[in-house]
Order: sequence, then structure tokens, then C-alpha cells
Amino acid sequence: MPIGPARMPLMEHLGELRMRLVRIVVVLLVAVCVFYLAAGTMGQFLLLPIADFLPTAEDGTVELSFLNAFDPFTVKFKIAFWMSVVATSPIILWQVLAFFLPALKPNERKWFIPTFAAGVALFILGTVFCYLIILHPAFQWLTDQTSDLGEVLPNAANYVDVIIKFEIGFGIAFELPIVIFYLVIFNIVPYSKLRSSWRYVYVGLMVFSAMVTPDANPVTMLLMFAALVALYEASLFISRIVLAKRIKKQQEEELALYGDEDDGE
Repeated sequence: MPIGPARMPLMEHLGELRMRLVRIVVVLLVAVCVFYLAAGTMGQFLLLPIADFLPTAEDGTVELSFLNAFDPFTVKFKIAFWMSVVATSPIILWQVLAFFLPALKPNERKWFIPTFAAGVALFILGTVFCYLIILHPAFQWLTDQTSDLGEVLPNAANYVDVIIKFEIGFGIAFELPIVIFYLVIFNIVPYSKLRSSWRYVYVGLMVFSAMVTPDANPVTMLLMFAALVALYEASLFISRIVLAKRIKKQQEEELALYGDEDDGE
């Protein structure tokens, strides 16, 4: 897919933005039409991790309730749309990054392909992590809360909506290493500052986990927090390896600065 020149008039920038948005919309529309035809199968796949807590038919398929005649279409459309977002995420991310690429300096453009690959991989990793690790314990804890109050009547619209929010939330949250890496590589926040401020970062990650998870489930929040901490530490480790010379120079400058202050005292 072509990349625009670095310098363009405002109207040409807006034209390129429109072109890339049109591409994203067209790809999504085609994908939604395809996935809508398989929305039933995709819905069963989405519900598989929590099937133990839902009513099932004799053939093992999950049976949820619809409250009105409009819900089946709405639920199937949501499933098709979000499945399309995940499936076409490489194209969407490429179009977004390609629009901003001309603004980067030549020495910064070398990170374009690695950023694209890492962004897609981390988003998909987040959705897979949520699907395999998070959904079952999250819904188990939630359904256990009703044991002394009543019986859960699973509504298709609510269940599918919550699962999709979980998947998208974890997919976005797993982009954290890219944010941390570029904070360091563009010297917005020095590596030493991120390393020494880990307590504040952990608190921020805990708050972020509570905000992103769509329920008030402590199990979900703690699992996301643990995953984000691991990603944060991994991103710092990778940054230290890739930017070893710069980090060493920054540490030497800080040591010289603080050493001079100590000598003055």
C-alpha cells in the first residue's frame, strides 16, 4: 500500500485521510457481510469458554435467551462486526500508521514495520489471552455471586456485549509495550525514570485495569493487572537491549550530574 510524500498541502492530507478511512470502511463492510453469515457459529465459539455456566441443548450448543424480536439481529451484527475488527486489524493498523508515516524523520521510519508487526501481534495476543485465560474464571466468579440470591437467566445481548468488551479491552491493553518502547526511544521519558518509578507505574496499571475491565470483578482486574505488569517489565527489558548505548549514556550523565552536586555539598 503506497505511502504519501512527507510534504503535502492541507487539502491533500485531508484527501489521503479520506482515502485511508474509505479503505478501512470498505474492508470492514465486506468482512461484516462474510462474518454475519457465520455469526451463529462465531457466537458459539465466543461462548465456549463460559459454556459451563450456561444452559446447553442436547447437542452441546449454548442456548441463550432473547428478550425481543430485534435482539437476534443486533447480537449477530455485533458478533460479525467485532470479529471483523479483529480479522482486519492488520489492514486497519497499516492504514493508520501509513497516514502518520510521512511525518516521521528518515531515522524514525525504520521502526514502521516492527511497530506494525508488534501492534498486530500484541492486539491478537490480548484477545487470545482474554479468551483462554480470563473469561472462564471471570464468569465463574460472577455466577457464584448469585448462589444465595437466585438463578441467572442468561440474556444473549448482555452476554455477547460483555464478552466483546472483554476481548477488545484486553486487545487494546496489550499495546502497552509499544507505548513504553516509544516513550523511551523518542526520549519522552528516560528509561531510568520509568525504571525508578515502577511503584507509581504499578498503581497506574492497577487503576487502568479497573477502568478497562467491563465488570467489577476483582479476579478479572487482578489477572489484567498481572498481565500488564509482565508486559511493562518485558517492554523495559527489550528497550534496555535495543537502546543499550543510549541508556548507558543517560545513566552516566545522571551520575555525573548528581555526583557534581554531592561534591558541591
